[in-house]
Amino acid sequence: MPPQSDVEEAETSYDFMSGRTRDGASLRILNVVDEYTRVALGCRVDRSIGASDVRLELERLFEAHGRASGAALGQRARIHRRQLARLAGRAGRQDGVHREGSPQQNPFVERFNGTMRDELLNGEEFDSLLEARVLIEAWIEEYNTLRPHRGRSMMTPSQFAASWKAGSE
Repeated sequence: MPPQSDVEEAETSYDFMSGRTRDGASLRILNVVDEYTRVALGCRVDRSIGASDVRLELERLFEAHGRASGAALGQRARIHRRQLARLAGRAGRQDGVHREGSPQQNPFVERFNGTMRDELLNGEEFDSLLEARVLIEAWIEEYNTLRPHRGRSMMTPSQFAASWKAGSE
């Protein structure tokens, strides 16, 4: 049964990806995906992303999109449990920490990450962190607004979310 309200009732998953700029410098990418609508809610691209960065990004996204009933940690997300517990307590929810090496416990963000890797990261060489941020943000906008999903009646994630909010689903 689908959630009854906006993102507050949906599950939000997040996970990390890695990449490199042309000069070999590392990139870390934190993707956040709404599991019901499949909307990519946000993405943080930086040289490194620590636990406090994850907390700040999630708080920013919760402020913009509403609080989810749970935030599922991706298999590679290494967050200090006390910081995560504090964030979960403020959000009034339980967070699911998935075992490392268990992507089946977090399939929506893993699928999103695979699509991003196949369609963008494997074929693009970024000259700088700024270029990576701009191109990844543009790709996410396209993913949310132009790419229909079979699992969502061939609607884009944004169309599906809008129809769900309007009650026409």
